[in-house]
Amino acid sequence: MKINSILVVDDDENDQFICEYTIRKFDPSILILKAFDGSEALDILHRETPNAIILDINMPVMNGFEFLDRYAQEFEVHAPVVAMLTSSHLGKDRERAMQYSFVKSYFEKPLQADHLRVMADLLRG
Repeated sequence: MKINSILVVDDDENDQFICEYTIRKFDPSILILKAFDGSEALDILHRETPNAIILDINMPVMNGFEFLDRYAQEFEVHAPVVAMLTSSHLGKDRERAMQYSFVKSYFEKPLQADHLRVMADLLRG
């Protein structure tokens, strides 16, 4: 399985731009969905079913961990690959994120092609 669509959840427009640029360069056929906080991401997920999610931790309105809690509660089926993409270097953030069975990766910003390769490999199983 390849990455068909990715939901990028990040409040920073520059980080959104970098993600979009990197994804387009990696595979221009990937559909990119954008949300600027966790609440907006949940709204999108009620309408769309991406097979990958890239999620920041520190965001206003609803942060990444609040999103993960709600995503776990509200959805029975989760995206095959959820990856945290964050500027947080804290081990406790990584440990907390990886407690969710659907979180498969934890990357430090900025998004790189290698991160997308890891995500694609995870989709292939």
